[in-house]
Amino acid sequence: MSATRRQVLARSGALGAGIAFAGTISEIFAGTSATAHDWGGEAGYGPLLPDPDGLLDLPEGFRYKVLSREGDELRSGQGKVPSNHDGMAAFPGRDGRTHLVRNHENRVDAKIRVPAVKGLTYDPEGLGGCTALELGRGNRVLGERVAIAGTAVNCAGGSTPWHTWLTCEETEDRAGTNGYTKDHGFIFEVDPYDPRHTSPEPLTAMGRFQHEAIAVDPNNGVVYETEDAFEKPFGLFYRFLPKKPLGGRGSLHAGGRLQAMRVPGVKDLSAVQETGTTFDGIEWVDVPDPLAKETAIRFQDFGPKGITHAQKLEGCYWGGRCVYFVSSFAKSAEGSAADHYGQIWRYDPKHRRLTLVVVFGPDTDLQMPGEEPDNITLAPGGGLMVCEDGEGAQHVFGLTKRGKVYAMARGRQNIGTPEEPEWGEFAGVTFSADGCSMYVNCYTPGTTFAVTGPWR
Repeated sequence: MSATRRQVLARSGALGAGIAFAGTISEIFAGTSATAHDWGGEAGYGPLLPDPDGLLDLPEGFRYKVLSREGDELRSGQGKVPSNHDGMAAFPGRDGRTHLVRNHENRVDAKIRVPAVKGLTYDPEGLGGCTALELGRGNRVLGERVAIAGTAVNCAGGSTPWHTWLTCEETEDRAGTNGYTKDHGFIFEVDPYDPRHTSPEPLTAMGRFQHEAIAVDPNNGVVYETEDAFEKPFGLFYRFLPKKPLGGRGSLHAGGRLQAMRVPGVKDLSAVQETGTTFDGIEWVDVPDPLAKETAIRFQDFGPKGITHAQKLEGCYWGGRCVYFVSSFAKSAEGSAADHYGQIWRYDPKHRRLTLVVVFGPDTDLQMPGEEPDNITLAPGGGLMVCEDGEGAQHVFGLTKRGKVYAMARGRQNIGTPEEPEWGEFAGVTFSADGCSMYVNCYTPGTTFAVTGPWR
């Protein structure tokens, strides 16, 4: 959708009318305790009210607190809050505290780098990494520090069953490229509670490629990984079989086996357009060279049957007995087999079965959030929260189990001009353990919000 149309919809109040999609939306809530709420026939919490401070529009009764902004001083005294706030997770602490770990998707041109801290820095020339916030009751900021530094393009990641954060580098630059002194394209494990338990050493066995997100099977410790490659051949969907499954903090450093998914007879997932399409007998093929010493993994030789690719593989999460992953879009003009504005796939490891459960566009009314679904989190009161990553006005949308969509938040920080406004995308939406606070980032200018109110 064009920026102009989005702005017209936002001004007219048409946003909130709903979204057309194909598929059974309840599929993406599998295994959760969420219930289907219509709340008297209306989804959501009412219209968004303009924020007089020009930061964040919310429904009546809700309020926000700015926890952190790029350029402010870190409470630890280690430097300034870095730029480009991206993926994030919340972890429960003692005495009602919450610990946030926040990615910074910094490339070589980042405005403010993650400060290089002794003992927490992988590559001194890497400007990305993570910061950690400790929050007390009422979301009072008790501490803010560097969690890991010297990494690059930290986009998304995922949490583990043992309460650590796996931060993912969305790059495959080698040492000597862009001034880096070490190879990049890895996953790193970050402890949200104590920096002494974080090692700035990559989990090399989990592969070197343009990582996006991960999800851990809580039953056997298998880690699923998505790859957001920017050019054809596009990314792969992986699984990592650890030598020490569910071994706790640091156990992934023991190594394991990396495999890529092969869907028999399917070279490109975008070619599949009909929801409910199911493939049995999914194959997992060992990656020839996980470190990509000579050739990027997606270019490597997987045998005469080849391997299955997909454009823009992003979100990944575990639900019930299955792993779900998102392809944000596919464009034939960029090399995909067909076009779509978002797919959600479900993989059932017990039955080795892959199913296309939801498709967005391109023949649907793309009001919201019908293009480029990105960061997704399960909301404790039922449903999902989805970060929009498109053009024009930027929202956090709620999605009920009955498929009703509502606007939960709208960014108001104009990074364009009065004549041609632009807004930074949302990222990293997550909830506190008690479900009373929603945390979300504005990517640019980097801002972390806590949203509280009459959550149902």
